[in-house]
Amino acid sequence: MVFAGGMDGGLPMRQILSPSFAAQVVRGRWFMVFACLLIMSAAGATYIFSIYSKDIKSTLGYNQQTLNTLSFFKDLGANVGILSGLINEVTPPWVVLLIGAGMNLFGYLMIYLAITGRIAAPRVWMMCLYICIGANSQSFANTGALVTCVKNFPESRGTVLGLLKGFVGLSGVIFTQLYVAIYGDDSKSVVLLIAWLPAAISIVFVHTIRIMPYTSSEARNTKPFFCFLYISIALAVFLLIMTIVQKLVQFSHSAYVMSAFILTLILFLPLAVVIKEEVKNLIRRNKELETPPTITIEKPSTAPNPSSPPSPSLKPENNSSSNGRFSCITNMFKPPAMGDDYSILQALVSIDMLILFFATICGVGGTLTAIDNMGQIGQSLRYPAKSINTFVSLISIWNYAGRVTSGYVSEIVLSKYKFPRPLALTLVLLLSCVGHLLIAFGIPQSLYLASVIIGFCFGAQWPLLFAIISEVFGLKYYSTLYNFGSVASPIGLYILNVRVTGHLYDVEARKQNAGKDLTCIGVQCFKMSFIIITAVTALGAMVSLLLVWRTRKFYGGDIYAKFRESAPTEMTVESVNMEKIEKNGVNEKQKEPSSENKG
Repeated sequence: MVFAGGMDGGLPMRQILSPSFAAQVVRGRWFMVFACLLIMSAAGATYIFSIYSKDIKSTLGYNQQTLNTLSFFKDLGANVGILSGLINEVTPPWVVLLIGAGMNLFGYLMIYLAITGRIAAPRVWMMCLYICIGANSQSFANTGALVTCVKNFPESRGTVLGLLKGFVGLSGVIFTQLYVAIYGDDSKSVVLLIAWLPAAISIVFVHTIRIMPYTSSEARNTKPFFCFLYISIALAVFLLIMTIVQKLVQFSHSAYVMSAFILTLILFLPLAVVIKEEVKNLIRRNKELETPPTITIEKPSTAPNPSSPPSPSLKPENNSSSNGRFSCITNMFKPPAMGDDYSILQALVSIDMLILFFATICGVGGTLTAIDNMGQIGQSLRYPAKSINTFVSLISIWNYAGRVTSGYVSEIVLSKYKFPRPLALTLVLLLSCVGHLLIAFGIPQSLYLASVIIGFCFGAQWPLLFAIISEVFGLKYYSTLYNFGSVASPIGLYILNVRVTGHLYDVEARKQNAGKDLTCIGVQCFKMSFIIITAVTALGAMVSLLLVWRTRKFYGGDIYAKFRESAPTEMTVESVNMEKIEKNGVNEKQKEPSSENKG
């Protein structure tokens, strides 16, 4: 290969357009991030349930409590990802992504066939099973893509979580824009779109998602993440503008198609950042190859290793065998230091995990109840149908804003001011109480502000939750622990949505309609429910303060020091030296990796 860049470090166009450079881009660390962004942008189908829930309710004859039960199984599937986590512990990420793609296609396709009358109306338990399977594919996408990305950038986990979760938050309004452009004003067709599009994206990029060797020089480069952030902000602003304009102006189908085309261009804009970074890497390698090679020859040490263990004997093995049946239980209650790698059982019985789990039940359960019922809330307060769609879009956009803000800002204030993430979680829970109270008292036109607050707080909780889990309990079993943290969401949703909100709504509806199970109109439909939700969320905020107190010393130190100390930068230097040697015709090299050799 010819490396002719000139003194300015530029590259000839033939080198940039070569197949080898294209392969470098596709195999690179930043293209993996780009692929994860696209997968995440199609992994939030559960957040637009309110768009097609009315079709399910009307075509299948469900009451509100039955619809909320269906919503519970949706969120149960989306958040109970223990299976995907365990699979990811023993298989490459592409296996998890392929399984998720198949589940997504099957689950949502069956729902689409049911609500369009192409199959006989399923029983309630079958619909619950379909939506649970379809929604569970979201946990497979998160595990395969997001967890892999966090492990590849351990010192930027807050940033990574905020960015990728931000794209998940935008996925709802992305689907809203795409389905109108593709299928027209048919809310049933959105189910068909969320059946095939996420599966197709996962299959296309399945082999680019993988664990890469950690090197501090590459993995600590945060500039591309800020470029991705700016692009995502541009995407969010564009979606917000289109949402407002489409509310005020009657769009033709061709206008919706043009809007979707611009949306697609913005989604692929991060590819330019990826190519730019790979060009920089290629220029840097070319410059390194132009400098004279440095060869270090060291004799292997013949001194015995003082730390070598003694010869094994049968006695220790017998002791280990006799105690093996009790060691698991014994070690479960002897966790390592905070920040080290906990085992799965050690983390699950930890007081810190229980506190975090309870706070998440209260916080996420309340905000998700508001999101899933936003269509019915708007209807009960007599908002027009177009305004209800606006609420859904506002929730998606501010869901994104909450995820990105909590991810990036918490990472910055943690690194600069040692501001603990658990305290940030407490503040988010308290803010969400304001949104719940606005819904409870039905102040005129306040639902727009409530949508903003609820969307922001719901989004902000997830990066904080997953970052805290990764920092306190380590990354070794993060695939499983990440998904265990999500289990709190459906538990909170079942209690607050099905048992509280759905039940009280149906009671009020029967009062208004002489015992018939019909639609409820008025502030009283959701008033008592959201007063209860406000109290539960405030309790979760108070409990989370215990975690703030327990982790104060841990977050007061350098929590990422171990990654900088163990980064294998020497291997990168050695591979560069090998390229220099091969270029200059040197055929022999004897070298042991050494921390003193920086050449």
